Amino acid sequence: MQYTFIALVENKPGVLNRVASLFRRRNFNIESLAVGRTENPDVSRMTVVVNCPNGDVDAHKIEANLYKLVNVIDVQDVTHQPTVTRDLALIKVRVSPERRPEVHNLVSIFRARIVDVAADSVIVEITGTEEKIEGMIELLRPVGIVEMVRTGQVAMTRGANTGVRRTPGANGYVWQPEQVDVLAN
Repeated sequence: MQYTFIALVENKPGVLNRVASLFRRRNFNIESLAVGRTENPDVSRMTVVVNCPNGDVDAHKIEANLYKLVNVIDVQDVTHQPTVTRDLALIKVRVSPERRPEVHNLVSIFRARIVDVAADSVIVEITGTEEKIEGMIELLRPVGIVEMVRTGQVAMTRGANTGVRRTPGANGYVWQPEQVDVLAN
């Protein structure tokens, strides 16, 4: 089963490498990894989707091991929480001018958009769940996908829900979202 973790980490060089190395050392395959700064420029947010063959046992191991890393502030398992999850894909499709209306109709059905048009191709931008993007890819494949890039999943819990924290306050931090100077201590 795939588990989704959100990790808040210090925005410093080498942190991404340490997190990815942890998964490699523990023999967990990262299905998706997306990283970006938060509202606090000193904190980055990682959304990591991992296949956990042993379910909650593996999820607990992952969380405990993440907290062992010095630069990790907070870890949430949002797998079983109500979340909004999105992925972005850019898909370059080889298409003649005669077939462009067909591609345009497909794009509009999926609420995607064409962001670039060349003489022999178009680039489609689609945002949504993994299933939505996979559906679009399957329909564009017969037309002729030339190139594709995906961002990986990002997730955020809905409402006031927070993810499961099996080890809150590890590394001496007690993360509170409104606390912007958490790293100053």
